[in-house]
Amino acid sequence: MSDLLNRVTSLHHGFIWGGATAAYQVEGATTADSKGKTMWDDYLKAQGRFAPDPASDFYHRYPTDIKLAQKYGLNAIRVSIAWTRIFPKGYGEPNQAGVEYYHKLFKECLDHGLTPYVSLHHFDSPKTLFDDGDWLNRKNIDYFVQYAEFCFKEFTEVKNWFTINELISLALSQYIAGNFPPNHHFDVTSAIQAEHNELLAHARVVNLYKSLNLDGRIGLIHVLQPIYPITDSAADKHAAALYDAFINRFLLDGTFLGEYTPETMSLINEILQKNDAHLDIQDGDMDILKEASTQNDYFGMNYYQSAFMQAYDGPSGNQFNGTGEKGTTSFSFHGVGQMVQKPGVPTTDWDWNIYPEGLYDVLKRVAREYPNSHMIMITENGLGLKEQYHGEEIMQDDKRIDFIDQHMAAVLKARAEGVNVQGYFVWSLQDQFSWANGYNKRYGLFYVDFDTQERHVKKSALWFKALADTM
Repeated sequence: MSDLLNRVTSLHHGFIWGGATAAYQVEGATTADSKGKTMWDDYLKAQGRFAPDPASDFYHRYPTDIKLAQKYGLNAIRVSIAWTRIFPKGYGEPNQAGVEYYHKLFKECLDHGLTPYVSLHHFDSPKTLFDDGDWLNRKNIDYFVQYAEFCFKEFTEVKNWFTINELISLALSQYIAGNFPPNHHFDVTSAIQAEHNELLAHARVVNLYKSLNLDGRIGLIHVLQPIYPITDSAADKHAAALYDAFINRFLLDGTFLGEYTPETMSLINEILQKNDAHLDIQDGDMDILKEASTQNDYFGMNYYQSAFMQAYDGPSGNQFNGTGEKGTTSFSFHGVGQMVQKPGVPTTDWDWNIYPEGLYDVLKRVAREYPNSHMIMITENGLGLKEQYHGEEIMQDDKRIDFIDQHMAAVLKARAEGVNVQGYFVWSLQDQFSWANGYNKRYGLFYVDFDTQERHVKKSALWFKALADTM
């Protein structure tokens, strides 16, 4: 700890130390005050495994969590607006109760010295729009732009915006891995089209925001997963390049170059050809992306893990570890590659590689290849653990502290080499509901007893306060 304290003194006083949340994962109150259904409500009820209500009951208890964040040294908080609290069907007349809730939330943040960083979409499409094709339906992009414009003009107290959180997580989980509704498996056409259409939605909103001459900043959030070949063979290197193009490069190109480079499209087209898939880019799309590519004020980067790939040309297959039963994950993508474990790299109970070197590598890559990213914020990074409260005054979570310490060291190394990183948001502020994992995967600085909704301080919260006190 003392070593990191010495290192973080190099950060200036404007560095952002934040805690991250997402509306559907923390708010609960899924039907309160005329909130509309999301793509998740009926799906989770039909599954019967776990419910998103009350989650962390942030809808009612946000003052408690915001006071805790302030007490333990954070100066910012990531929240998202639940689209269906504002527009229950995704469009139409705004729901005033939802509007007032977010005004009160943002005021509470500001009154306690926490700058709100607000996402417009965090995995929670309105059910009406989801049933009509979600991001595959270009009309729904229009509705998203209208919703964004309302929020920009209504919530003038917010100065820091993100359009969409983790575009690839939606596309991949909905249409490749099949662990988000509508649970398609290796529907490559839908996945790549969703990526493009989400980029288009983001770009249209950025262009709108800039045209309104608003006093604030805007960007988007990509989760980046560096892909490494498991050996130096040409076949493994090509497999890594293919998968990197699909989950990283295509989205980074579209965001910060406003074009898909010939090198990127060569790899994408190889994947499409091998999977009998196609991508529809309509007239004018690339002009919209190009206009937005230089107008992002910052880039939100989520980082959790890296992956190691070997060449593979068999059938596609995926086994998702949603329970924390270690060693149950597998992923093979026809014509792309197969994920494998690298000896010596530790993993979480959910089979995620713990590889802080990947964060350093991807920060350097973005700064080198995508200078239009301007300033980078680490908008999510953290460790999911199985934790139980046994009445202790301070819960011990040294594994989480060690994880964050290693990843902050990677951030500081990249900063020392000129990468413009100006913030770090831990995932997550408090324990939350996790989309495909329920409640046993805990990330928070504060433990939530989901039966009583009591909050208990973890050692990592004290650790964060010690860091903040050095600033």
